[in-house]
Amino acid sequence: MFCEVELPVKHLVDHQPYAGEGPIEEIRALARDLAGLRVLHVNSTSYGGGVAELLYTIVPLMRDAGLDAHWQVIEGAPPQFFEATKKIHNTLQSGTDALTPEEWAVYDKINADMASAFPDGPWDVVVIHDPQPLPVLSLMRQTAQSRRAPALVGSKWIWRCHIDISEPLESTWNRLWPYVNEYSCAIVTSAAYARPEITTAIAEITPSIDPTSPKNMAQSSSDARARLAQFGVDCARPLMLQVSRFDPWKDPFGVVEAYRRLKPSWPQLQLAMVGSIALDDPEGIQILSGLQGAAAGDPDIHLLSNQDGVNAAEVAAFQQCADVVVQKSLREGFGLTVTEAMWKARPVVAGRAIGCEMQITDGEDGFLVSSTEECAARADQILRDPALGAKLGGRARETVRRRFLSTGHVASYLRLFARK
Repeated sequence: MFCEVELPVKHLVDHQPYAGEGPIEEIRALARDLAGLRVLHVNSTSYGGGVAELLYTIVPLMRDAGLDAHWQVIEGAPPQFFEATKKIHNTLQSGTDALTPEEWAVYDKINADMASAFPDGPWDVVVIHDPQPLPVLSLMRQTAQSRRAPALVGSKWIWRCHIDISEPLESTWNRLWPYVNEYSCAIVTSAAYARPEITTAIAEITPSIDPTSPKNMAQSSSDARARLAQFGVDCARPLMLQVSRFDPWKDPFGVVEAYRRLKPSWPQLQLAMVGSIALDDPEGIQILSGLQGAAAGDPDIHLLSNQDGVNAAEVAAFQQCADVVVQKSLREGFGLTVTEAMWKARPVVAGRAIGCEMQITDGEDGFLVSSTEECAARADQILRDPALGAKLGGRARETVRRRFLSTGHVASYLRLFARK
């Protein structure tokens, strides 16, 4: 039921040119008393979402700091499991399409299977990411007399919630919150997500980007333009961009509508919507299909995914070349693609979701909007005033340098691991 993710070697010293010397020294100091600590991260997929991107950097940097850190993902779960967990994800973010008894049965069955096959320890710290494997700890405790008992002894179990659970559907949340309280700690991105039913310890940790990754390294202008030309994008014309999963909470159809509101004033405007198709997100394929129908007949709307060959370097090129980046989220735990665009000094127009509000100070390093009309108006303002876009983008990069780089993220985890 689990598979170890093969990881690259990453070095903290490579982050020093971006984060500075102080954050690297802080990690080294925190790690001295944690040397050899056996840490296991578990999530649903190794590709296609923000959690996977985070772990691809965080775990190797923990290793470089001296921890024995590992990352395993769920393997062999049927499609029905991910269909159910996508509904859990949506209803935790205030969606109203409640799970059926049959869907809950699939969720419970696969989690029972995972509990029986949980990776052998001993682990000093286990970090379970998001709702997909949330019940595993409870189910293992229920069979503590079995051979799984050694995996529990002496371990600190932490649940890491990456989504906005501030207004969940009651029927979903009531099934899940008792599981959360069995953990020694729950990590949320914002204190606003800490529901009153959570009585275990709470830690607030914001996600981050890796400035040394292919997605965030600067490209030459010629290289970036050549990459976009492969997909029919003309960098001599204005470009509006949204990079995100094809997810209803990213309001992709609202982005298309904002673009269409701009088109009469900006006939040369192009819209690129770049996403990824992930194993644990079957809904994404349906939404992409709907967008293709909505965009039919407009050659200036480019709908692209990893299945079209848009990988890390291509995403970076789109972000680097965009005149305005949109993240029109209705709900957002934390928008990594917002941070990526800010790091590239691009002006960002984002929805007033809590996760976006954590990153952008409205009017200072980007704009926050509450409607399609407002989104189009702010994008129009940036397109008409390139100096404004440059000012917002410059401040945005400094915001990310101070608050949202991988080194700060690792330090936050180490402080939590050291907590008694």
